[in-house]
Amino acid sequence: MSNPLLEGVRVLDLTRLLPGPFCTLYLAQLGAEVTKIEDPNGGDSLRGMSAELFELVNRGKRSLTLDLRRAEHIDDFLERIMHADVVIESFRPGVLARAGLDAKRLRERNPRLVVASLTGYGQTGPYAAQAGHDLNYCAYAGVINECGTGAEQMPAIPNLQIADLAGGALTSALAIVAAVYGARQSGIGATLDAAMLDGTLALQTMSLALVRSGTPARRGGAMLNGGLPNYAVYRCADGRDLALGALEPKFFERFCKAVEHPEWLDLPPKQQAEAIRQLLLTRTRDGWIERLHAADCCVSPVLELEESLRDPQVRARGLVDDVGGKPAFHFPVRFDDAWRPSLAPAPRLGQPQP
Repeated sequence: MSNPLLEGVRVLDLTRLLPGPFCTLYLAQLGAEVTKIEDPNGGDSLRGMSAELFELVNRGKRSLTLDLRRAEHIDDFLERIMHADVVIESFRPGVLARAGLDAKRLRERNPRLVVASLTGYGQTGPYAAQAGHDLNYCAYAGVINECGTGAEQMPAIPNLQIADLAGGALTSALAIVAAVYGARQSGIGATLDAAMLDGTLALQTMSLALVRSGTPARRGGAMLNGGLPNYAVYRCADGRDLALGALEPKFFERFCKAVEHPEWLDLPPKQQAEAIRQLLLTRTRDGWIERLHAADCCVSPVLELEESLRDPQVRARGLVDDVGGKPAFHFPVRFDDAWRPSLAPAPRLGQPQP
């Protein structure tokens, strides 16, 4: 099925590395025409850092080489924005302005243009000019402090780039689509200032609710980060792990009945946790999954990613694509119960067609 949702939307992508390209990957998957603007001397540095990651986040795009320090290339870029709907960049604040390519100038040339800046700390504030990465933004947003097994242990570093991908890329993609829609309605574009710290902090809704109630989340001690015996990860007999997500009482009651220990419902939380721990060590992970599946009590295996790709639910949803004999992900939402066709491979440096 062709996907006309963003058909005809032209995006000039000045970003590099992970957050910006992941944002424009989603736009490409939704039908936009995305052109990567890359420096002629090597292009996006992600090409050299991780060819596999570059391939995954730049599929379906074109590549155009421009050196924006050269006047003739700036002129070329300014000509291209006349036919563009979106310009997205991820330089530190002020970099494009010093090249004469600030949002005001771009939008004067094309009033319906959406100019999106995706940075770590935004265009304003005392940290605006500072360098940072996902770990830094998550640390400032209170995420890292709440990750781990307990206050006496060092915080854990999430393996998922929460700030880069959720706080930054996906938040920006949503704002860009909204701004493009607004421009199509009014003929007036927008200047978007997206900060990965801002987007990540805004994801802290559960923790903010605890702050508002006077009981802020503590590492390993809050409702959703290890403080409940019925919402935790347990080791099984084969050294594999099982996730028990029986948060609501009805699901925990089903679990206790399924393992033939309804009396656990009356135990204090610490005794519940120890009883569950001891019991789950008596059977393999997959043995427990087989036994508990029919109970519908929010139990799942803790899978390695390779296992996730082969999981029957994932396969049934058709999320995993094959690109050159290697796995890649489709856009994770279905439209009219069909998938958009697979994107072309990531472009070679300067390759004009996807």
